[in-house]
Amino acid sequence: MNVLPCSINTLKGLYDISGVEVGQHFYWQIGSFQVHAQVLITSWVVIVILLGSAAVAVRNPQTIPPNGQNFFEYVLEFIRDLSKTQIGEEYGPWVPFIGTMFLFIFVSNWSGALLPWKIIQLPHGELAAPTNDINTTVALALLTSVAYFYAGLTKKGLGYFGKYIQPTPILLPINILEDFTKPLSLSFRLFGNILADELVVVVLVSLVPSLVPIPVMLLGLFTSGIQALIFATLAAAYIGESMEGHH
Repeated sequence: MNVLPCSINTLKGLYDISGVEVGQHFYWQIGSFQVHAQVLITSWVVIVILLGSAAVAVRNPQTIPPNGQNFFEYVLEFIRDLSKTQIGEEYGPWVPFIGTMFLFIFVSNWSGALLPWKIIQLPHGELAAPTNDINTTVALALLTSVAYFYAGLTKKGLGYFGKYIQPTPILLPINILEDFTKPLSLSFRLFGNILADELVVVVLVSLVPSLVPIPVMLLGLFTSGIQALIFATLAAAYIGESMEGHH
């Protein structure tokens, strides 16, 4: 059987994909390591926005919540409902993970359209949304893979690996390959959609700079939010599947 070589080749392909570059990029050299400065800078801006919003949300909670507190409570309820729907009754411990994935991707996607990254001049390349880089989306996909393997092993122990011979041992190669293709699908879907949205806006701005880009940008904001929802939903579904063994 060629399952092991195929799986190794899939992992190698995923590693090689992380080196894909579109355009020029700006790097920091730290010792023997080369750090992708563009992604690091924009990711930390997104993290600061999220941490600042969380600090504001919990700073002075009220029994009768004002509008701001209502908004954050709605977001929390939305993430909890999403997690419960996909994972089941044992969703509680996974709400922080699913919420972090959703909020980071959502704010990252919107930052590409709402923040004026282009006015910041770099020696090489230019700043863009963190999810506009394949390294970010691959990292998020691999974290999701680690999460659902951890969930399955924690819940079922070594019996978790019994799923690979269900419903019949004949499907063993396909079931193994499925777990290695999930991060590929997650990373490519997110990266491709965000990159395509930004490229369409750039092209339209250069061709028709007055009116056309505005509705396209609004559509991009909508689709960016949908992409964050899809990624979080699939991550929760994979975790629920690994814990319960259903498809």
